Amino acid sequence: MSTLQRARCQAKAHPLAVDAALAAGVLVCMVAGSFMDPHGPDGVTWGLRVPGPFSLLLIALGAAALVFRRRAPRTVLALTGTVSVVEAVTGDPRAPVAMSAVIALYTVASTTDRPTTWRFGLLTMTVLTGSAMLAGPLPWYAQENLAILAWTGIGATAGDAVRSRRAVVQAIRERAERAERTREEEARRRVAEERLRIARDLHDVVAHHIALVNVQAGVAAHVMDKRPDQAKEALAHVREASRSALNELRATVGLLRQSGDPEAPTEPAPGLDRLDELAGTFRSAGLHVEVARADQGTTLPAAVGLAAYRVIQEALTNVQKHAGPRAKAEISVVRVGPNLEITVLDDGGGEDHDPASGGGHGLLGMRERVTALRGTLTTGPRYGGGFRVHAILPVRTRPPASEDPA
Repeated sequence: MSTLQRARCQAKAHPLAVDAALAAGVLVCMVAGSFMDPHGPDGVTWGLRVPGPFSLLLIALGAAALVFRRRAPRTVLALTGTVSVVEAVTGDPRAPVAMSAVIALYTVASTTDRPTTWRFGLLTMTVLTGSAMLAGPLPWYAQENLAILAWTGIGATAGDAVRSRRAVVQAIRERAERAERTREEEARRRVAEERLRIARDLHDVVAHHIALVNVQAGVAAHVMDKRPDQAKEALAHVREASRSALNELRATVGLLRQSGDPEAPTEPAPGLDRLDELAGTFRSAGLHVEVARADQGTTLPAAVGLAAYRVIQEALTNVQKHAGPRAKAEISVVRVGPNLEITVLDDGGGEDHDPASGGGHGLLGMRERVTALRGTLTTGPRYGGGFRVHAILPVRTRPPASEDPA
């Protein structure tokens, strides 16, 4: 920290001491000015006039009042203005007591607003100058009278300029702090969104394969003794599902471990072109799945295709987990105008056929994916048993609301 900065810190920490030092300096200047004659034979001459005791008393009162100029600026202005008027009317030779009133007027102007500065400035200027011109011992056009007019105007103007500069600096500082807070909030928001996205992707990757592994492992344990061939087939499905889960987890973790921008994936994100493959994995686990499509010729954006694939995958996983392997699932993909409607139904063959009762994040993840594309998702039990998942996705994605043109 530099010497100037340390001095500023000390001044802010001890304002009364600073004002006392200022008052002492003003006192010295007023006393010295009272011994100077501006109309001497050689111009300003020192020692040709001597102020009276009453003038010195007024000088001391005006300087002493400045010690409290920050605590009570208007009271100090009234006091210094009063002693200045008294000196202007009675002092001969006149002492520069008005200097204390100029300092007090500067303080009022620098600590209040502009209308207040105008009122107090005009009042002080009028009272001091008018009393000096009309009731003082000097002629109204004397240089000392005009000096009072000029110095009071300078004090008010300087104080208003300082106040304006402080306001501008404070506004700049607040704007910078607000911008910093906005950047921090935006960073936190992006981190939260990224965490949600990662959690949703990990859930979609893991839940599907783990559900298949769980079902096939149960089948293998059930038929291990009586039908070993079927048990081997089930274990083969377990191995395939676990290998797929590990591969997808490895790819996801690999992206998270990269320090820079992730590289483009080596294979495209799954979409509805892999719907038959997805249905086949569930059929191999013993779930009866029927697929009906009426979206031929529809080219979907990658985000829409991925969301549709994940919605169907999660819905079938919920059927597998909650409705049981004997349940039947129906998948319908239909193009309706500008939207793609996806419906997944099951007949509720299991005892617990409500996915929402499990407390998981599957339905929440589906809803987040659909809402992010400005689509709608409807889920709930079917009349007569079973569960229904219905998603409407716009074929053409639109920018987020914050990027829409005004």
